[in-house]
Amino acid sequence: MDEIKQFEKDREARITKNGNDKTLKVLANEWLKESMLNQYVYNFSWLGRPIIQTPQDMIALQEIIWDVKPDMIIETGIAHGGSLIFSASMLTLLEACGEIENGQVLGIDIDIREHNRKAIEAHQMSKKITMFQGSSIDEEMIQKVYEFAKSGKKILVCLDSNHTHDHVLSELKAYSSLVSIGSYCIVFDTLVEDMPSEFSNDRPWDKGNNPKTAVWEYLKECDDFVIDKDIENKLLITVAPDGYLKRIKA
Repeated sequence: MDEIKQFEKDREARITKNGNDKTLKVLANEWLKESMLNQYVYNFSWLGRPIIQTPQDMIALQEIIWDVKPDMIIETGIAHGGSLIFSASMLTLLEACGEIENGQVLGIDIDIREHNRKAIEAHQMSKKITMFQGSSIDEEMIQKVYEFAKSGKKILVCLDSNHTHDHVLSELKAYSSLVSIGSYCIVFDTLVEDMPSEFSNDRPWDKGNNPKTAVWEYLKECDDFVIDKDIENKLLITVAPDGYLKRIKA
């Protein structure tokens, strides 16, 4: 066995071992709870734009995008635009490596703040980014997104807008069929189910009503996707436990 294959074999064994290490997982979850209460995810940026994300999940996204090689990434939830910039920069790298052509990123948000829109449009990555304002689960918006997606050969979807059970479940039902086989629908902030109630800060989502409960219900109805637990076991610290959904069939 050559060194590369041995390294990969050792890594797979280590990820499995870590995923079965209850003490390590408890420590990781405790750290995650404390860091979330201290707004840790607000500390980072990507190419100059704030990205409300953990570095661990950014690394996971990088690995997924390189493996899947999508030419289109669709995201619900825009905020400051850091995630859109991240996705656009990854597609730009895929183009530079000759892996795809004409990568496109679509962001959807019910309220794109004007200062954020201007900053995103002024960014060097803006030529790859399209933004739609409106509810991601509105029927007209869904039709608009499907029309846009017709030009995508391989599509990856990220859901990170309203985190209530009903909204996320509606997004999953609306957009999961756009995800290419072998690609992912990534549902962020499933960790709400595992956080203390003060984490939700009087928002409409909380334990029992959040993205993770929506994922669980959706997977009862649809067997086109599986939860990629290897990603979660690799990261240990993630805002998307049970949220990395890999499409395995049509």
